[in-house]
This record gives sequence, C-alpha cells and structure tokens, in this order.
Amino acid sequence: MDKETKIVLLTHGGWGSNLVSSIEMIAGKVECVHEIALKPAYTLPEYMSMVREYTDGISADSIIMVDLFGGTPSNVAAAIGNQTGMHVFAGLNAPMLLEACLELQNTGTLDYDAILNAGSAACMDVVATVKKNM
Repeated sequence: MDKETKIVLLTHGGWGSNLVSSIEMIAGKVECVHEIALKPAYTLPEYMSMVREYTDGISADSIIMVDLFGGTPSNVAAAIGNQTGMHVFAGLNAPMLLEACLELQNTGTLDYDAILNAGSAACMDVVATVKKNM
C-alpha cells in the first residue's frame, strides 16, 4: 500500500491548528494536514520522536511546514527532511498552507515552488499596495 502525501505543520504552542481552522473557512474540510505542536513540557528527544513516528508513516513527497526558522520545530523538521527527502519550509502562513491544501486536494500532488511563492507573495504593505493600484 502506498503511503499518503501529507502536509505536516510543526509549530510552537499549537497555533497551526488555529491556522487550519481558518483555512477550512475558505477551502472546506481539509484532511491532508496534520499538526504536531511543540508544547513547553516536551523535551527535544520527545518531540523528535513524536514527529519521526508520524513522518515514518507518510510519503516522502509530503511537506513539513514550520513557523520559525531556527526554532525547535524547524530543527526537528530539518533533521527529518534530511533523512527522508521531504521538503521543509519555514515561515508558515495562511496563503502558503491554502496553496498546499488546494494543490493536494485537487491534484493529489504538491507544487513546492507554487507553495513557496504563495507564502512569500503574501507578505506586503497592504496600504502601499492598495494606493499603488488605485
């Protein structure tokens, strides 16, 4: 049996689950996302074990998205990405997650470049952009 392609969110304190709720307001129910939140009580080995246990059961075509580069979730994701070949993106935001969810739900695959572009293109000065386009 083939392993499923998933979107894995590694975030501090679990804010990824709230982000998923926001995405579901736009895109409907998303079954392809799994969050593993870093809680203050977890040690690094415990968190690594939790993430590894989950990622061992999914396709290497999956993607891991983290909130901040250089934090514990990012470091754990980097280690797992290095071992499995999974893509790991930092700077998780709603447009990035929405792009990934829609790609995976509609095509069954992930367009890594489109996901990264969606995340970076969404960062802007809204007032300046609106004024420029008036």
